[in-house]
Amino acid sequence: MPNRAPDQEQSPRHPTGPLTAVDALLGVATTADETGTAHGFAGDLLRTLAEHTAATGSAVWLDRGDGAGAQLLAAQGKRLQPASAARRISVPVSLPWSAELRLDAPDTPQAQTLTRLAVQRLGMTLEHQRLRDSDRRRQTSLAFLAEVSELLAQSLDLTLTLALIPRLVVPRLGTWCTLHRATPGRRLEPAAAAHADEALSPWLDAVSDDLTRSLLAPPVADALLAGKNVPLPTALSGIAVPLFARGEWLGVLSIGRDTDSPRDPDEIPVAEEVARRCALAMDNARIHEERQTVSHTLQQALLPAKLPTIQGLGIGAEYVPAGRGVEVGGDLYDIMAMPDGRWLVMVGDVSGKGVHAAAVTGLIREVIRVLVKDGRPLQSVLATLNETLSERSERYCTLALAAFDTRSGGSDVEVSLHLAGHDRPLVLHADGRVSSAGRWGTALGLVSPVTCPPARLVLKPGETLVFFTDGVTERRNGHEFFGTQRLAQRLTYLAGHPADVIAARLRTAAVDFSVDPPRDDMAIMAVRNDAER
Repeated sequence: MPNRAPDQEQSPRHPTGPLTAVDALLGVATTADETGTAHGFAGDLLRTLAEHTAATGSAVWLDRGDGAGAQLLAAQGKRLQPASAARRISVPVSLPWSAELRLDAPDTPQAQTLTRLAVQRLGMTLEHQRLRDSDRRRQTSLAFLAEVSELLAQSLDLTLTLALIPRLVVPRLGTWCTLHRATPGRRLEPAAAAHADEALSPWLDAVSDDLTRSLLAPPVADALLAGKNVPLPTALSGIAVPLFARGEWLGVLSIGRDTDSPRDPDEIPVAEEVARRCALAMDNARIHEERQTVSHTLQQALLPAKLPTIQGLGIGAEYVPAGRGVEVGGDLYDIMAMPDGRWLVMVGDVSGKGVHAAAVTGLIREVIRVLVKDGRPLQSVLATLNETLSERSERYCTLALAAFDTRSGGSDVEVSLHLAGHDRPLVLHADGRVSSAGRWGTALGLVSPVTCPPARLVLKPGETLVFFTDGVTERRNGHEFFGTQRLAQRLTYLAGHPADVIAARLRTAAVDFSVDPPRDDMAIMAVRNDAER
């Protein structure tokens, strides 16, 4: 017999033996792992299994736990009826998935061995597919939650936040969504709703009352108050998720879907996380709204509710607090009648910003009013106020006090001006010229005694005395300040305008000088001699 070349040597083979069948099954499994396609692998596996077990029919059924039930993944040979004598072998795969191999084949030892091997390889492939699908859904959910957080963080307006929440949920988690807000007494009231189909919005409005009653029913309400999700009525098909933030029940987020829509296995955990973030956004907006209300109330107490009407004088005032969303600051303006018949205008600037500066502002305003009504001279008022700030506050204040005398009945108005460290006001003459007035003195709350030499000037008909705080002149655009010179240039073009128009135009000019929010409070007050020339 001739010698065979080394590369032609062949090991013994069993063309139809169990080893060949095992090799075939392993080859199919390897191919499936590379492609990662469960459908294609299951079909190849059934064909290979049929070749080596003489199966007349086989099928793989998979239930993904999404509410759609078991679905046919692959089939081979004749169709297996539910009442057939085919064997049913459970495929090892983790929950929520479950799978089953149905096989109509002779029950031989070889067939049993190959079936067990096929089931194991099928289980490995399905588990691989389940993990990939789960990771894909997890990545999608994380991206969705990040988007929800970003959108919710863009607004602290409670009304806008309530309207936004259902539109974030639809259509990602359901075909419709309603938000019920908790009211005192643990009642619920509809706050917002959204439907994926705008044409069905009237239907959503129609079922709102029934949904509210079902959420307030004792078993459902008790579960929601305990922080548990509850299913919606069968006709609505969905879940109700309670909204809790910082231990307080804020309402309920109801998420519904069409009954024939597929369900995501991770829908409920994602819905719970969305509800948690929405509840925090609602609570933050509520807290911000409450703080704005308090700030607005405080500001109303610090500034005159209405400027008085004074014969022969026109008055305009503007106030801009520092920052965005802030309703109160450390600047002040006021006007009051003096016991001797003159009118006192005050414009001041307390060091610092926010509520702490506002508290000192309130103190200054009330001390001045009490002392002036008591008939104290302005020099004495400033001295007493200086002592008060030095003893009771760590803040200082610049202040301009101007007494306007309109008692003579003539066309001219005499003004007695005291500047306690405050910027000199500008005089807008009738012909458009601008000059400054007053003599600088000592700021209040820094040293004792305070020095504020009075200055006297006469305001002619058509002339305007304009007071301002340093938040106006120190308004910055990059490295450039708005400045007193620019303020005077704006004034030049306002000659002949009423006092309220002058104050409003200067405010607009200062605010529009930069796109950034003001870094310091701004107050402007204009007093014009409206007498006929």
